[in-house]
Amino acid sequence: MSGQEQQSELLTVAEVAELLRVDPTTCRRWIKNGVLEAISLPHRGLRQAYRIRRSTLDTLLTQGSLQAAS
Repeated sequence: MSGQEQQSELLTVAEVAELLRVDPTTCRRWIKNGVLEAISLPHRGLRQAYRIRRSTLDTLLTQGSLQAAS
């Protein structure tokens, strides 16, 4: 996978939660509070579906913004 493809890769809430070692509910809370930028998908089912760009996650991890949100 090239660098550009990896940066545009979209991750699910579950994948982000696994990478960050937090509960998916925590990721959803961060999305709703504006801490974690996500793309909203059409609502189908019990919960709103989101996708998070890997580049967004990488930026947050390097800035340490998630520590303040916990």
